[in-house]
Order: sequence, then C-alpha cells, then structure tokens
Amino acid sequence: MTLEEELQQVFKGEIKSDKASLDAASSDASIFQIEPSLVVAPRDSADVQSLVTFVNENKKHYPNLSLTARAAGTDMGGGPLTSSVVVDFMPHFQGVINVDETRKEATVLPGTYYRDFEKATLAKGLLLPCYTASRELNTVGGMVANNSAGEKTLTYGQTARYVKELKVVMSDGKDYTFEPLTLPALLEKEKQNNFEGKLYRDLHKILDDNKELIAKAKPKVSKNSAGYMLWDIWDGKTFDLTKLIIGSQGTLCFVTEITFKLIKPKAHSALLIIFLDELDMLAKVVEAVLAYKPESFESYDDHTMRLAVRFMPDLLKRLGARNLISLGLKFWPEIKMIAFGGTPELVLVAEFSGDREKEVYEKAYLAERGLKEFDIRTHVAKDDAEEEKYRVIRRESFNLLRKHVHGKHTAPFIDDIVVAPNRLPEFLPKLNEIMKGYDITYTIAGHIGDGNFHIIPLMDFSRPDFKQVIAELSYRVYELVIQFDGSITGEHNDGLIRTPYLEKMYGKEVIELFRQVKHLFDPQNIFNPDKKVGGSLANSYEHIRHSWPE
Repeated sequence: MTLEEELQQVFKGEIKSDKASLDAASSDASIFQIEPSLVVAPRDSADVQSLVTFVNENKKHYPNLSLTARAAGTDMGGGPLTSSVVVDFMPHFQGVINVDETRKEATVLPGTYYRDFEKATLAKGLLLPCYTASRELNTVGGMVANNSAGEKTLTYGQTARYVKELKVVMSDGKDYTFEPLTLPALLEKEKQNNFEGKLYRDLHKILDDNKELIAKAKPKVSKNSAGYMLWDIWDGKTFDLTKLIIGSQGTLCFVTEITFKLIKPKAHSALLIIFLDELDMLAKVVEAVLAYKPESFESYDDHTMRLAVRFMPDLLKRLGARNLISLGLKFWPEIKMIAFGGTPELVLVAEFSGDREKEVYEKAYLAERGLKEFDIRTHVAKDDAEEEKYRVIRRESFNLLRKHVHGKHTAPFIDDIVVAPNRLPEFLPKLNEIMKGYDITYTIAGHIGDGNFHIIPLMDFSRPDFKQVIAELSYRVYELVIQFDGSITGEHNDGLIRTPYLEKMYGKEVIELFRQVKHLFDPQNIFNPDKKVGGSLANSYEHIRHSWPE
C-alpha cells in the first residue's frame, strides 16, 4: 500500500494528493515554496492522535515522514511549509467554544480566524489585544504558534501573556492539557511513570542545570519570538509549559484547543501624529512620548508615505471613501508634503486610549505640548476617519507593495527586527547605510514603542544574484541587530528564513539546549522539522521561489 492508502485505514479526515490541494499548501506569505506529499485535515483531537501515532509507528518505514501544522498560511517565514505531510486545521478546527464574561476568558479551536474570534469576544465586551496587522486573515492557532503581537503590544504584551491553557497532542500520540503549575503540582507530575512525567522531570532538570546560561540568553528587548522561550517556563514558583509551546511553531506538539485570557478594551482613542525630518532626536522624542503612556506607538517611513499617496485610491477603498473629493481631502496633507519637498523621514503615530473621549484628547494634547522643545511638526487627528487613515497606511504598506509593484515582489527576510528604542538613533543610520548599498526599493514600518521594525524589500527574483543579495543583507542586518543586543524576530518567528541565524543570536550552548528540548518533546523529529532546530541556509535557500502567479 501507498502512504495515502495506509493513512486511510486509521484517519477519519480528508487526505488530499491532488495538484490543487498540494499547490495551495506549498506557499505562505514568505519567499519560499515547497510542495508537500499530502495534505490531511483531521476531524477532531482523536483524529490528530491517530495521525501522530501512525507517524510514530511508521517512521522507520518512512524515514522522511513528518507532520507540519497549517492554518491560514499568512506566515512570512515559511513556518508551515514541508515536503512531507501538511496537517490542515482549517476545515474542522474552527469555532469559539465559550466566552466567559465573568472570568474574562474564552476557549477556541486553533483554526478559527481571529476576526471571527474577535466578533465573539467583542459581543461580550472583551478583546484579545495581541492581534496582528493581518488580523482579518490570520487564525488564533497561528498567533499561538508564532507568539504573535501587534500595535497594542506596547501596553498589553505578546500572545504568551494571554494564554491560560492549551490542549495538545504530543509525540506519543496522546492528548494533554498544559497550564501553569505550582511547585507541589509540578512534583506530582514528575512522579508519573509515563511520557508526561519524564517530560516534566527532564525539562525541569535542563532548566535548573542551566539556570544562569538561560537567564543570560534572554533577549534585552520587550518583544521576541526567536528560539524557544526557555527563560519564561520556570521562575522557581510556577512551571508553565504553555510558555514553551507558544512560539514553538508546531515543532514540539500540535495544539488542539486554546483558552485565552481577555481584556476589556477602552471605549475611546485619540492619535498624535509626529513628523520627524531627521532621526537625530528620535530617541528623545520616543522617550518623551512614552512618558505619557500611549496604548500603542507605531511608525512608518517616507517610502511608505509615498507609496500610500501613489496608490491612495486602493487605500481609500479600505477606508470607505466614496468619491475623489473625499479622497483628496483625506490625503491632502501628505500630498502637500511630498509636492513641496517636506516629506518626513519618519512618521510616528501615538494612540492614547481611555473610557472617556475628553480624557483621551487631553492625553494627546498634553503629549503634543510635551514635544514643543523639539520644534517638530505634530498633529492630533480630529476624528475617527482621520485616525483610520493613519492606521491603514501603517497596516497596509506590505499589501500595497504586494499588489501594485509589478516585475518585483515583496521579499520578507529582514522583516521583524527589534532593538531597544533608546538605541535607535545610533542603529537606524547604520541600518540605512547597509540598505543603501543595494539597488532595492523597500519600506520600513513598525512598532516604534518597542523598537520593532518591519523592513520589506522589493526584489526582482529574475536577477541572477538575488539569492546572494538576500544572503548578504540578512547576514549584515542580523549582525547589526545582534551588536545592538536586539532580536532577529519580535513577532514573526523563525521558520525557514531565520532558523539558520539562531546560533548567531544565541550561541552554541543555547542552541544545544534548544536541541535537547526538541528531542525531549519530539524524539523522532516528526513535528515540523528544520524549524527552530536543525535548519540550514543551504536547505532554506534551495526552496526560494522564482515566480509568483500574477
């Protein structure tokens, strides 16, 4: 029998090997393309358990057999790509199980779109605040896999802060529930004479034996999704395996159910817009604004602004503008800046939130007055429509590049760097100097309050040297980030694109700990191989795609 025929004996869900299904699962939002051998869609947790058990029992017969979870496919690093079996959680793992207003928590299946989850939580006056810029497209399972974050992370933190409980299927083919454990509860787990007991015992020992090394390895930034979050698991009082699973990109287990903690969102907001003509005073401006505690603090560069003006009809569709007059009025300030040579080098957007409208505008104007000493252009948005314009410019820069620039394609490979905000004035000129050495159009946007930037170059993939350019730029930019004690990825995670650089960021000793943890959870390497552990530049670059459908 073939692999597909053997699977049909134990698996209730769909098993697909037709070209359309394989093509659909062969790419994400990254620069990579890998055709899987099969796409399977489990019907429930029992089906996932049967699938994992089958792979475990048949690994010797099929040495390259592995399982890679997939949902919406919005990952920018190749995380859900494999030449083996894609496990598609979209068809049967969608749905909000419960939203508890009293406890401010909700339980949901991993294939659920965030947009649908948000509708259900907002109906109860609650919100999961770590949503991403692609909130209309991504799933909650993908957010857990990547430890995602977004514009509200400055105040509310990444996904890891909001996961209360995970139901998972481990490499032994059994389901488990992970949640924070007290020391007595941990010791009880360690007494178990089974896979789970061994896992807790051995991981506890790894963490205790390498306590100083792990503490030193923790990145000195407010956001990080590179590697395994070993430093967040055990603080001497609480042992929390959810902190390890979150951000592990499906390399340790499969998540089948998530319980999130939620917040009550603020009712009103006001935006303070800051136009910086030069970067010299950036750190002081950022420091001054942060003192007024904005809920979010975003940024985009002059390339992004020019792009927004150039393609403003598309942006206005997203804003709901119905005629050219409203279009011109909305973008008139930006048009004037560009026409008269006053385009700022960086635009900063600080959002102040509260439960009363008067309160939020008072905060915004107070922060604006606090910037008078810098003699810079500022503006407080007057209404919701104007606020939405600035939000859309920031959120849609990547999509504008993908949609409108022909002959070239967005190439996210240095797309998620993080450096402490107080070091940005020194860091950004060095970064721009590196970028100027290559004939590449690019945009820089991001979360300035966290020092997290998304650099999206446009590449001509027909250039004979395009792989060399990607390799050189990646090396130089990541080397610079590491020199400034930053992280190579704040929220997009490692995938194929950054796994080969983890040793550069963390060093050999920490990478060895990552390998030990991976082997402890997944002894036969059946979960998403070549991500987090074991990936190489040669393997990754072999799968860079050369063309995209028009």
